[in-house]
Amino acid sequence: MTPPVAVTPYPISIFENTKAKTQSSEPASKWTNFTFNPIRESTVSRAMTSRYFEDLNKYAESDVVIIGAGSCGLSAAYILAKQRPDLKIAIIEAGVAPGGGAWLGGQLFSAMVMRKPAEKFLDEIEVPYEDEGDYVVVKHAALFTSTLMSKVLRFPNVKLFNATTVEDLITRKDPATGEIRIAGVVTNWTLVSMHHDDQSCMDPNTINCPIIISTTGHDGPFGAFSVKRLVSMGNIERLGGMRGLDMKAAEDAIVKRTREVVPGLVVGGMELSEIDGANRMGPTFGAMALSGVKAAESVLEVFDLRKKQNDEE
Repeated sequence: MTPPVAVTPYPISIFENTKAKTQSSEPASKWTNFTFNPIRESTVSRAMTSRYFEDLNKYAESDVVIIGAGSCGLSAAYILAKQRPDLKIAIIEAGVAPGGGAWLGGQLFSAMVMRKPAEKFLDEIEVPYEDEGDYVVVKHAALFTSTLMSKVLRFPNVKLFNATTVEDLITRKDPATGEIRIAGVVTNWTLVSMHHDDQSCMDPNTINCPIIISTTGHDGPFGAFSVKRLVSMGNIERLGGMRGLDMKAAEDAIVKRTREVVPGLVVGGMELSEIDGANRMGPTFGAMALSGVKAAESVLEVFDLRKKQNDEE
């Protein structure tokens, strides 16, 4: 027989009970005299816009730009921000809500599956899970995503620009070799980007940086953006195209092959499957998290060189 569950008493309200009396002389509800502090509407606007434009000014020259705030991009941001608090890290996310496809498991199911040893990253960010032997299960994908996101956004050296799209890449040509190096991103608000066909004179903005991590996912409306742009610029001949589902092959390949594909551009996550012709991953997320970890390590391996090249421009 299942033992009775201990009931925790309802916590004391964060608001003290008022001592005011009602007309009936009964003790008033703690909400009777409740009111917010005064404010003008313009104060709200100024509080938001002043900080946003301050961030635009600060991160116009960044150390690392991460395109895509899905599980791979957020994991990369976490590792970079923790290991290098001196770096300015800008995350550009096309959607209003960061998290990519990591709010749910496969086919809109709640649980998130990660094959071992990806649970080491869950331990790092303190997400609980059920151990099933060769894999672990987080009770809801949103628990992983929201926890990771909250930890990333707490870092003082990270700024998330959501509802913002990367429309192009900034490039530099090596005068000696002719090799193209990626040196930043061209950005615009997502809603503006979606209306270039029916509106005019909506020029973009820019962020310069020594190195970029692109994690825009597999092909779709905004997917595989950076690698498709490499093809159109002639940096690579063609994309390999994502192969069919094979979890065993796909997850290992995505993590192992996460790398700097051209100078200044590290590619990770499902975007990598498009350039390499790797298999699709399936409804597990361990490869996304660990690809982000490896993307961060790949940046740190070449950052000093790319920073030197950037400063010499």
